[in-house]
Amino acid sequence: MSHIQYTICRSGTYYYNRRVPKHAVGIYGQFIRLALSKDENEAESYSKRLSTVLDGSWGGSQHVVPVDFVSVLESFKPRSAVLSEMAEEYLSLREIDLKPPRIALDTFVSLAGDRDVSEYTREDAKLFVRHLTGKGNKTATIRRRINSLSAILNYAYSELDLEKRNPFTRLIIRGEGDDTLRRGVFTNEQLKQGYERALSSKSNVKLIMPLLGETGCRMAEIVGLRVEDIDLENSLVHIRPNSARRLKTKNSTRSLPLVGYAELALEQALHQSDGEWVFPRYIKDGKCFATHASNAVNKWLKTDFEGLTAHCLRHTMRDRLRAVECPSDMIDQIGGWKAVGGVGVGYGRGYSLEQVATWLNKVRVLR
Repeated sequence: MSHIQYTICRSGTYYYNRRVPKHAVGIYGQFIRLALSKDENEAESYSKRLSTVLDGSWGGSQHVVPVDFVSVLESFKPRSAVLSEMAEEYLSLREIDLKPPRIALDTFVSLAGDRDVSEYTREDAKLFVRHLTGKGNKTATIRRRINSLSAILNYAYSELDLEKRNPFTRLIIRGEGDDTLRRGVFTNEQLKQGYERALSSKSNVKLIMPLLGETGCRMAEIVGLRVEDIDLENSLVHIRPNSARRLKTKNSTRSLPLVGYAELALEQALHQSDGEWVFPRYIKDGKCFATHASNAVNKWLKTDFEGLTAHCLRHTMRDRLRAVECPSDMIDQIGGWKAVGGVGVGYGRGYSLEQVATWLNKVRVLR
């Protein structure tokens, strides 16, 4: 017997055991018997949930709506509230680069443990900031790490219906912004020199420079290109996610016209491809190793161009577009930047490829 309504206990397991009203026998049979749990409290919760659903199914009407018992119990089972599991759930739903939040999560768990999300305190968050500061991280990096963890916890609190203040909210980082170094930019002369050297070298590594410089793309967007992303007949490159690499934001998915040196570099790169990937040397075990490409390109650029790096090419493209008074939302569309110009910016389909080509041709480096 069992003191829990509509249950019996057999060999330590609680079963839901209930007689079915006559008008519902055709759907359920005369009795409903269903294994619940060995845990008394858990079994009581499941029993109450099933009773509520069944009462709604057959109560007050001759029309009986069948109940999916398995789905009812599955939906009511307690969810794990451990940080790492909630983080995996959150990241699986987001179309973002997984590396930054995973780095932040691994660091935080190594300091504060992998615990129930409701247990983390402000002191845990402050410890995280002190640790990153002591490791010499830039304040901008620390802020990004904080934002990653804050987003995960906000998701967890919402899903678990917890009324709790996020410990990462409004955290102050001492000297935030004071350590920011303004990235250098390439002159048009430097760009032309670099592009010419890249084309004449026929180096698979150096060919990345004109592609970055004349498209404004991120490193991973270029070295993670598949051959099928290239349309030389229409002078287009399609930036889209694939099995080897995600894209940073939803805005990052885009198509760009190939102009000038970018088209020439891509033609050469395709001759060195393996038929599937444009830069196969940076695709290993099904993953894109953009950091390896950055290191290789930067080694050359820093030596020949006074410390400038591959990422400086992206900053340079934004400045070049500003210089010809390109609209800010067009600049965002070209570079795949998140638009911050207001609600209206996200309306419509954006600029056409012809319009994008007009602006890229205005800033292209001439041979």
